[in-house]
Amino acid sequence: MRENRGMRFGVLGPVEARSGGAAVPVGGPAVRALLAMLLLDAGRVVPSGRLIDGLYGQEPPSGAANALQSQVSRLRRGLGDAGLVENLPAGYRIAVAADDVDVHRFERLARDGRRAMADGRHRAAAAAFEEALGLWRGPALADVGAPFAEAQAARLEEERAAVVEDLAAARLAAGDAGTVVAELRGLVDAQPLRERARALLMRALHGSGRQAEALAVFEDGRRVLAEELGADPSRELADVHLAILRGEMRGEMGGAEAVRANLPAQLTSFVGREEELRRVGKMLTDGRLVTLLGPGGAGKTRLAVEAAGREGGDVCFVDLAPAGRDEVVKALLGALGLREGGMRPVPGEHPDALERLVTALDGRRMLLVLDNCEHVVVPVANLAHRLLTACPDLRILATSREALGITGEALRPLPPLEPPPEGAGAGEAAAYPAVRLFLDRAAAVRPDFEVDDGNVASVVGICRALDGLPLAIELAAARLRSLPVGEVATRLDDRFRLLSRGDRSAPPRHRTLRAVVEWSWDLLDEAEQTLARRLTVFAGGFTLEAAVGVCDLDDADELVAELADKSLVQSDGARYRMLDTVRAFCAERLAEAGEAERFERAHAAYFLALAQRADPHLRGFEQLEWLAVLAADHGNLHAALRRSVRLDRALALRLTASLSWYWWLRGRVEGAPLASELLEAIGDDVPDGLDEEYVLCVTTAVAGGVTGEHAVAWLDRADALLRRIQRPLAYPVAIVLWALTAGPDRTDYEVFAMQVGDDPWSRALLRMSDVFLSQAQGDVAEMELAGAEALRGFRECGDRWGTANSLDPLAQAAGRRGDRRRALALLNEALELMAQLGALEDTADLLYQRGFVHILGGDLDAARAEFERGVGMAHRAGTPDKIAGGYQGLGEVARLRGDLAGAQRLYETALTGYTSERFIAAAVRGSALVGLGWLALAEGDPARGRELFLEALDKSIDHPIFMYQSLAGAGLAGVAVAEGDGGRAAALLGAAAALQGVQVAGDPDTARVSAGARELIGDAAYEAAFAGGAALSREKARALLTAR
Repeated sequence: MRENRGMRFGVLGPVEARSGGAAVPVGGPAVRALLAMLLLDAGRVVPSGRLIDGLYGQEPPSGAANALQSQVSRLRRGLGDAGLVENLPAGYRIAVAADDVDVHRFERLARDGRRAMADGRHRAAAAAFEEALGLWRGPALADVGAPFAEAQAARLEEERAAVVEDLAAARLAAGDAGTVVAELRGLVDAQPLRERARALLMRALHGSGRQAEALAVFEDGRRVLAEELGADPSRELADVHLAILRGEMRGEMGGAEAVRANLPAQLTSFVGREEELRRVGKMLTDGRLVTLLGPGGAGKTRLAVEAAGREGGDVCFVDLAPAGRDEVVKALLGALGLREGGMRPVPGEHPDALERLVTALDGRRMLLVLDNCEHVVVPVANLAHRLLTACPDLRILATSREALGITGEALRPLPPLEPPPEGAGAGEAAAYPAVRLFLDRAAAVRPDFEVDDGNVASVVGICRALDGLPLAIELAAARLRSLPVGEVATRLDDRFRLLSRGDRSAPPRHRTLRAVVEWSWDLLDEAEQTLARRLTVFAGGFTLEAAVGVCDLDDADELVAELADKSLVQSDGARYRMLDTVRAFCAERLAEAGEAERFERAHAAYFLALAQRADPHLRGFEQLEWLAVLAADHGNLHAALRRSVRLDRALALRLTASLSWYWWLRGRVEGAPLASELLEAIGDDVPDGLDEEYVLCVTTAVAGGVTGEHAVAWLDRADALLRRIQRPLAYPVAIVLWALTAGPDRTDYEVFAMQVGDDPWSRALLRMSDVFLSQAQGDVAEMELAGAEALRGFRECGDRWGTANSLDPLAQAAGRRGDRRRALALLNEALELMAQLGALEDTADLLYQRGFVHILGGDLDAARAEFERGVGMAHRAGTPDKIAGGYQGLGEVARLRGDLAGAQRLYETALTGYTSERFIAAAVRGSALVGLGWLALAEGDPARGRELFLEALDKSIDHPIFMYQSLAGAGLAGVAVAEGDGGRAAALLGAAAALQGVQVAGDPDTARVSAGARELIGDAAYEAAFAGGAALSREKARALLTAR
């Protein structure tokens, strides 16, 4: 079975697919129903007949097999990976592992729990059952209405109820009677005839000291059974009833005194930490010391209270926030209700105090919750070690911003609540834990508040800006009492002022957002505070090497580790980052110290050096590794550029130039706004010695869609600067980017020859330029020869971009000859290389080429899918001309389908909807004019068609991007056919072939016009006229086409 790259599926609730944590919109109801049927048998073949029966019932419509195939195609498109749904002789299979689907994971966990119960491992069993039940997001198959769904949903709901019963039995066996009452009561209320659930509920109530309620549950069950079934209670139910009456049921008390729990009562619901709650429960099952780590406001205390409430035996909660270093044992004695007696409160604690604690805890099955340990971490660590060594039945759950650091400690860093991605819709956003918490707390002050299309951007922005920190989100939600949600989002730039009103009953350190961070800041020593404030110049994280290189502290690497230990920075093992809230606080301290500009300059210099070091590697075998290095510091590189526009424009130009190829390879022009801002700031005063850098800055700005007088002036100035450079360029990529941006009219080929270097990459680039020159001249043989040599050169360099762009014209040549299999194979290889690079713009180009190959093969569905994917890539890349190119391709598909109105809209969108000053944008506009010309012909207006075809030709020059010239020629031939002139039509088709160097095999427009011309004049006359046109030189062929 093929590898499933990170996708997870769910049917225990609404049907869903998630990739990397983000929801995948798989399609409409029918597609989700199909997905659900396949997922229920994940990894196994589901016969087509069963799928049809399940989707359409006992009387499927005619053509159900074709309808099933269509739904499969839609499902593949929705999943974004056609290989996930396999078409096999016996039916279809979704190629995912069972554990990637929640229902199969649920069933596995249920089996694991039952095995653990059979082995007597009751806590392990309970953990497995809890994890299984935690997979449910609502009723099974909640949004599926297909015929198969009802029976499957009923089966799954029965399995869920059985696991609820199993969980209750496991907890009862572990002596945790009080924790299962609510779940069992809910199950009995929903399904009053479930006698096992009723018996378990009676046992749980009795074990909690509620004998009268247990007996009432029995009597209610007896009545329901008699009324509904005319039956008496089962033997199991009757035996439990009798045992309670006789006082023989003691097992649920665990043989110990009544459970003592001093957990603080919670006034709000528990939201968003269900997964962490399960994990902590499992950690407490497997170990004896668990520490919850996280910054202030992360929700450590609340999670600890919830986790402790689910544990059996005694529970003792100790709030250490008010305690000093010498008061830890005293605080614990007080929480346990033990008097100090004659013990003297001297530094280090009198040994009698520890011994009294050991005596009190020895032999007791207890969970000790030590909350807020960070300011007394050393005495807490010593105390925990002593107690755990002396008391084998004791477990400790600690919360701290710093680990205790003793043997046997299991750490659970508490991540922020996950916020939705930017741009998430209301329905998607409401499912994320951060938004769920915001909505829950908002309801307390604005009961009518809901997330909708009008406010979702503000809600998502709040949760993201506040790093998913629960306390910060709660404080923000409370402000809805007096402010609209949009105003709250806007004011978060001054978050400490906005979130300065909290719960008056909370500890002082939790009443405001500033107090939360200040508590952590005050625990740092002077060196740690110095580094913490200097680290705020980083954006999006940093490495140890970067911290050392920027922050000007000899022991910066050691201090970073200290800050990580104290939850002031977070680490994934390779990089570190500050939460934005912590960063905002520490940035205030940087400004107060008067160090902001100094370290912003140091930061910019460091990342300029990184970009310059990376640049040559982006054209060789280490391309991917260095792209990953730059991508990891993407935020820092942009922050350095943004600041340098203000502080040091020469540095900003160098950084823009060094990043230009990185941006291009990523297929994004995200540097364009900053490049434009820099060009505005520079004006006419280009710094000496930075001509190349200025040129690359202009190509970046114009590629991002800058148009009008500014763009023209910048291009003119860059043209003049580039022409005076008569040596190999320091930035070889400038040749590529200038050619694609400015075009041949602004290219001096004599100067160009001096600017190309003699290194292997530049030589391969030169052969690639020969490919395009041959293509423009219609010399297909030379085009393929130069393409093969360029391909070999780029492969030897290890450059994936050059390799893919050499495969592209070779694929075009194969497609025009009619060898579509080879064309698609070459394009697929190119796409795989671009996928490795993440080059969105080039990927869009290749998808469009694949779409045109499918058009030549007559597969319009496949063509449309390619163009739609390409448009999506182009939108992500932010390149207007590429977006327009995709709409032009979709216009072709619509026209060939006969949807003339749809084609008109798409062509006009391509023509006017996305403007760009880039040279290559002219080709898209010309192609759209050709499409509109065909529409005019189809609507019976050949005169208008001629105008449009000629207008397209007038916009073109002898350059490979204007390959639509031959299509315009075919269009003019179509006009001639419409006017009854078959001879002229044949000659024009021949001239069009002369321009392209080959007659395109399979072109539907050419085939249709050719047939029309043959019908008018006969085959012999057609062949002669066509041959005459095809024999013309390129100049004469173009003259024939453009003749008025």
